[in-house]
Amino acid sequence: MSQSDKHRTLVIGPAWVGDMVMSHSLYQLLAQRNPEGSIDVMAPAWSQPLLERMPEVRQGLTLPLAHGELGLGVRRKMGHALRGDYDQAILLPNSLKSALLPWFAGIPLRTGWRGEMRFGLLNDIRLLDEQALPLMVQRFVALGQPEGAALPDPLPAPRLTVQAENAGRAAEAFNIADDQPLLALCPGAEFGGAKRWPASHYAELGKHYQRAGWQVVLFGSANDSAVTTEIAGALDAGTVHNLAGKTALSQAIDLLSLADAVVSNDSGLMHIAAALARPLLVLYGATSPGFTPPLSTNAALLVSDIDCAPCFQRECPLGHHRCMRELSPAAAIAQLDELLSREAST
Repeated sequence: MSQSDKHRTLVIGPAWVGDMVMSHSLYQLLAQRNPEGSIDVMAPAWSQPLLERMPEVRQGLTLPLAHGELGLGVRRKMGHALRGDYDQAILLPNSLKSALLPWFAGIPLRTGWRGEMRFGLLNDIRLLDEQALPLMVQRFVALGQPEGAALPDPLPAPRLTVQAENAGRAAEAFNIADDQPLLALCPGAEFGGAKRWPASHYAELGKHYQRAGWQVVLFGSANDSAVTTEIAGALDAGTVHNLAGKTALSQAIDLLSLADAVVSNDSGLMHIAAALARPLLVLYGATSPGFTPPLSTNAALLVSDIDCAPCFQRECPLGHHRCMRELSPAAAIAQLDELLSREAST
């Protein structure tokens, strides 16, 4: 067996949930090219549950630094500890600091987009053609290809592997029934309020499916608890579970795998639901599916077409938030019902 068959790759992973999910397409292609090789991912500690559900990843490594912290000494020490362990580093972030550890580690091939003045730190610097690679997932995968090589078509979609027994334990822990269809609502968005579909719209949609015999489970971080509490308060208390801030990421992933349908803003949880291949409706206003769409054939999109959308602002700069308000619950229900009907017929 040649040395190339055992190619050892260190990926410097992204810092956001959705981006980490999308990076799975890269790991799948690396594993296909070098089945006997290894892929380790340097990533924030919170991402470990995602990496554990990506079979191609041997291990996740954690840099003990806060988001945005330079920590030059820490990066040097950890880089020196990894000397000789890898043949290539692939850097998904474009930051200068993300290039330091692979350089300190002396990894022979260090690949990344030009980004922030990384000359000398990288020795395989790629120049990004944004028009040729409009999607983030394409930009990730291209770094795992020889420079200029055509991307596989289609790209492998991210897929998270969930153990049924773990999902069952999570459902039992939160008293979620196994004899009712489960509608997962993900009304949060770390990016900012402009990406949020109104709580009243989520509540109206939730009521519709409760009347049809569904249970509703609200997902999100502790930062989303105000909006999930508002939605839960408008629903039938007997069949709603407000789990915002109550689940570990591992539990949220496992519970989402049980969902019969998911409705979400453009968020990290949306990408998780897509990678679990759950029937998924995504609502777009301030952002666009043209850069980070759900990478799933089992997803439908409801996208604002007003003149000022997408603005890509954290909060509506005009103060009216029409892009999300005017995406009606009725339209969302029609889209989701159509998606579920298609799934039932296949």
